[in-house]
Amino acid sequence: MDEARAREVLAAAGVLPGPARDARLLALGENAVFAAGDLVVKVGRDAELLARAERELAVAGWLAGAGVPAVRAAEPKPLLVDGHPVTVWHRLPEPVRPAEARDLAGLLRAVHALPAPPFALPPRDLLGGVERWLRLAGDAIDPGDAAFLRERRDGFAAQAAALTPHLTPGPVHGDALPRNVHVGPDGAVLVDLETFASDLREHDLVVLALSLDRYGLPGEAYRSFTEAYGWDVREWAGCAVLRGARETASCAWVAQHAPSNPKALAEFRRRVASLRDGDDSVRWYPF
Repeated sequence: MDEARAREVLAAAGVLPGPARDARLLALGENAVFAAGDLVVKVGRDAELLARAERELAVAGWLAGAGVPAVRAAEPKPLLVDGHPVTVWHRLPEPVRPAEARDLAGLLRAVHALPAPPFALPPRDLLGGVERWLRLAGDAIDPGDAAFLRERRDGFAAQAAALTPHLTPGPVHGDALPRNVHVGPDGAVLVDLETFASDLREHDLVVLALSLDRYGLPGEAYRSFTEAYGWDVREWAGCAVLRGARETASCAWVAQHAPSNPKALAEFRRRVASLRDGDDSVRWYPF
């Protein structure tokens, strides 16, 4: 789904006060995210994401009831427009500063203190999107690279299922990065709730450990995160397994953009090569 297609769906949804062409594109990935007036609208890539959109709205309502600072839905149910799920959200005020790792830690502590919600959350199927992302990549990627990632996926899925957690399992954000935190006038707010799950709490903590190794997160920022949360997941014997699973998923996620984005294809090849070589020091980049 490119921007033009997303705008067509946005216009057909009829949820904005003005023309869809005037909405500002904030992000384009599995969702196209647009802002207009007091609203933010997310247009999903395909109908397979409808159930996830429904769950994200349920999570938003649950967090609101629990008093956890998080983005709030403007409409309680998603629309399905021309095969694309559409959700509508209240727009947050402009940020007062970039989110930091310690902001994320405080929000995770709040989420990890919650009991299970009154609706079912799935396990954190970190590797569940790999097949779809590789399918979307099609012939743009080397079939050998796709086979390599499928083999890694299967191996890490089996290892993850056998892990013994250090923390009590329960609700997790699922994609715990500072980019999913918005710091407004009233403080830090959690956003992008679509990956919420019920699983090992360590899933939320491994993300920044991987960011330290692969994405250039400064060591000082990582230390502030572990100090604010109260524990360093790298002390846990299962850390390497969840880290490897997330690396596999992150690599496959890039593949879906390869057919239309040469920079994504180059980054995909870079990531696969580093995994094949077992080189944890290779830096990964956005594209």
